[in-house]
Amino acid sequence: MAPIFFFFFIFFTILTTTTPSSLPDLITSSCQHATFPKVCLHTLSLSSATTPKELAQAAIKVSISRASKASSYLSTLQKEANNNKREKGAVKDCAGQISESVDELRKTLGELKELRRGTFRWQMSNAETWVSAALTNEDTCLDGFKEIDGKVRSDVRRKVTNVAKVTSNALYLINRLDHP
Repeated sequence: MAPIFFFFFIFFTILTTTTPSSLPDLITSSCQHATFPKVCLHTLSLSSATTPKELAQAAIKVSISRASKASSYLSTLQKEANNNKREKGAVKDCAGQISESVDELRKTLGELKELRRGTFRWQMSNAETWVSAALTNEDTCLDGFKEIDGKVRSDVRRKVTNVAKVTSNALYLINRLDHP
């Protein structure tokens, strides 16, 4: 009985000293210098990514999800009749811009899934361009609300700023990729 106990003691000791918390943590080390490190850690903490490429894909998926939710919200808001004319115009423009962001982020995810050694730089350029365009759309959306006050403005600002933060972090993680 003693040899079995000793074996399990050694096995348990080895197992507990080599847990992921003692190994370099991909998410923690990757998010450490992101534009919004706390947001990065929070949104990617449940990711099962084991490589930088998988982590960048996970970040883009988070961005797509958040942008899609913001797009749905804006579409609903656009249909509400109680908005004034200026507000309606800003919501309509923003809805279009966020919808474009979703499309650009989806193209980025597709590109990241198909990275190849021979076309890596070209594909990375595409991905970076599309994510940058998505960020520009998000920023432009918020510009449309600068002269509008009230609940709609604060709600849109909160949702779109959230999308912009995760998108910015995704761009950072894409920029860290150095090979397919």
